[in-house]
Amino acid sequence: MTDPATAPAAPWNQPASPVRLDVPGAKELIHRDVAANGARFHIAEVGDGPLVLLLHGFPQFWWTWRHQMVSLAEAGFRAVAMDLRGVGGSDRTPRGYDPANLALDITGVVRSLGEPDAALVGHDLGGYLAWTAAVMRPKLVRRLAVSSMPHPRRWRSAMLSDVKQTSAGSYIWGFQRPWIPERQLTADDGALVGRLIRDWSGPRLPDDEAVEAYQRAMCIPSTAHCSIEPYRWMVRSMARPDGIQFNRRMKRPVRVPTLHLHGSLDPVMRTRSAAGSGEYVEAPYRWRLFDGLGHFPHEEDPVAFSTELINWLKDPEPDR
Repeated sequence: MTDPATAPAAPWNQPASPVRLDVPGAKELIHRDVAANGARFHIAEVGDGPLVLLLHGFPQFWWTWRHQMVSLAEAGFRAVAMDLRGVGGSDRTPRGYDPANLALDITGVVRSLGEPDAALVGHDLGGYLAWTAAVMRPKLVRRLAVSSMPHPRRWRSAMLSDVKQTSAGSYIWGFQRPWIPERQLTADDGALVGRLIRDWSGPRLPDDEAVEAYQRAMCIPSTAHCSIEPYRWMVRSMARPDGIQFNRRMKRPVRVPTLHLHGSLDPVMRTRSAAGSGEYVEAPYRWRLFDGLGHFPHEEDPVAFSTELINWLKDPEPDR
C-alpha cells in the first residue's frame, strides 16, 4: 500500500499526497528524498544558484515556504525546503528529536545536496534549529535568517523569567502531557491545527486552502507525536545534564551574518523576547519588525517578507 506521505504529486486541487504538493509559479519544482544523519528527508527544490535551505516550524511542513521558493528561484538562488525529522515526507524515527541532532539533520542535508554551505532560513522551530546549526556547524552555514524565534538561550530565559512570555508559550507547557496533545492535534481532521494558525496570525490570515493542507499533513500517522517531541525535550531537559550542556554550547557566538525577522503582533513569541537575540551574534546583525503581522509573516505578507530576505541575501554589506 502506498504511504500517503510519499505518494507522487497530483494536480494542485486533488493532491494524492498530503505533502508532495505543487507550487503555483514553480513549474520546475521537484520532490525527492535525501539521506542525512541516519534518516531520509523529503525536500522540495527549485532554481539554480547559491543554496538557500528553508526550515519550517510548528504546526507546518515544507509547503509553508511556497511563496519564498518562487521568489528565491527568480532571484537566482537554489531554493530547497525540507521536511524536518518526523514531519511531512521525512522519516518518523523513534528518537533523535533533541535540537543538537536535528541541527545535524539540517547540515547533513546541506552536504547531501552537494553544497559546501547554505544560507539557512528558519521559522519558529526551524528558526530555533537554524540558530543551533549556525553555532554547532558554522562552516556549513553561509548566512542565517530567522523568523519568529529568539536565540535558544534567549528563548529559555524568556520562558523561565518573563511571565508574559510564559503565558504566551503556554501551549509548550501543555505539550509535556503524554499522548493528550497528539490526540488533540489530530481530532476532527486536525481542526486544532487550523485554530492555532488562525489564532497566531495577524489580520492577514493564511488562506483556507493553506490551513487545510497543514491539517491534512498533521493527520499523517505519528506526525503529531514527532512534531511535539522537540518541545518536550526543550522543557524536560532544562534541569538535565543534556539540556544544561546544550545551553552551555549555545553560549558560543554566531559568527555569520544574521537577519532576524519578527511580526509585531506575534502572540506566541513576544517581540521583547526575540529582540535581545543580537547579543549572541558576533557578525553583522539586522533586525526587522513587520508591523501588523503575527507569527507567520512569511505567509501573511509573502511579498514584503521575500523582498526583505532577498535584498539581505544579495547585500554584500548586510550590517547596514
